[in-house]
Amino acid sequence: MARARYLSHPQVVQDPDVPVPEWKLSATGAARIEALAGSGALADTDVIYSSSEVKAVETAAILAATLGCPHHAVPEMGENDRSSTGYLPGPAFEAAADAFFAKPDESYQGWETARAAQARIVDAVDNALRRHAAQNILFVGHGAVGTLLYCALIGLPIDRQHDQPGGGGNFYAFDTISRKPTGPWRPLETLLV
Repeated sequence: MARARYLSHPQVVQDPDVPVPEWKLSATGAARIEALAGSGALADTDVIYSSSEVKAVETAAILAATLGCPHHAVPEMGENDRSSTGYLPGPAFEAAADAFFAKPDESYQGWETARAAQARIVDAVDNALRRHAAQNILFVGHGAVGTLLYCALIGLPIDRQHDQPGGGGNFYAFDTISRKPTGPWRPLETLLV
């Protein structure tokens, strides 16, 4: 039976002068992914699909190079579009994220709605799963859209209570046929063998 995993990119270099989709992995984030890549935990991965944002592509590229599997960058797997506000510092971002999840059919100051972002990520994942029905697939993306996908997979309303813990570098797995997750978000380190 084939399985899928969804992995959120780990820590990035936050630079208010650089558009968020262009942020890169920090040294800490890259080290976490290199440890995961070298651990053998993802050795059964047949193909990787990632967002086309820099931090997700960097994460996927490290894994694909070590695992020797193809990597496809898909713009539709990108994080929710929040370009209308640009960079928001910690507390302001958390308040905005709370509003994004709390009112999924309303745009927070011009952001893509949670409902639209959910439909987009579900469609992107469905398309990849159709193309690779019998293969183990790793999706590399972002926390918010990963949470929206998780909510769809578990059949529950959009709610931030299902968000990843402690920032990036978390994952969950799901069966490619039933599309049911085997558990909630967990830190990537729980995969290490």
